[in-house]
Amino acid sequence: MPLTPEEPQIHESAQGPRVIPAAGRTASTPRPVPGPRSAATPRPGHPGPARPAPPVQRPHPVPGPSARTENRSVPQLQVIPAPVAGALDAAEEAVDLLLDNGRAPGDVLVLTTGEQHPWATHELSFGEASYWAQHDARDDVFFADLSAIGRAAGRPVVVVAVNGALAGDAAQRLSLARERADALLIVCGDPKAINSALGASV
Repeated sequence: MPLTPEEPQIHESAQGPRVIPAAGRTASTPRPVPGPRSAATPRPGHPGPARPAPPVQRPHPVPGPSARTENRSVPQLQVIPAPVAGALDAAEEAVDLLLDNGRAPGDVLVLTTGEQHPWATHELSFGEASYWAQHDARDDVFFADLSAIGRAAGRPVVVVAVNGALAGDAAQRLSLARERADALLIVCGDPKAINSALGASV
C-alpha cells in the first residue's frame, strides 16, 4: 500500500551519530586487557586481543598544565563496591564504560594498590623509560601502581583499584590520587576502607 503524504518517512539521515559506534562495538568474552590499541605497533606477547580504535572525535580534550592550576575544583568521587580479588575487574569495567561514553583513552589513569595490572607488568618488561614515555604521550589509558603516584601526572579521570591493603602509605597515596583527578575519581574496593582513607562521606 503506498504511503500517504501524511505518513512520516524514515530516511537514512534520520539515524543519529550514536548508531555508528554502537554497531561497530562488538562484545568480547573475556574482556581484553586495556592498553595501547594501535594496530600499527603491536607488542609481542600482549595479553588479550587488541581493542577497536577509539572514535576520531575527542569531545573531552586533555587539559594542559595551565588548565590544571587555573579553575581547579574538587573532583567528583564515585565508589564502586568490590572485593579485593574483584577490584581490578571492576576498574576495567569502569574504564570500558568511560570509553563507551566517549571519554578519550588519554583522559584516563588507572592505579592499583596491590598487584600491578597485567598491561603495566607487560610494558615494564621493556624498561621503565619506554613505559613512562607512554605515560607522557597521554594518548591512551595508562596503568600504574599507586606507589608511583608521585611520578604520575594528573588526568581528567583517575580510577583506583583497591586490589591490595589500603593502609599506611597506600591510604595517604589515595589522597594524592584524588589530587591527580581533574574531574572524576573512581575507586573500586571496600567502601568503608575507602571512606576511612579519604575521610569522605561515601
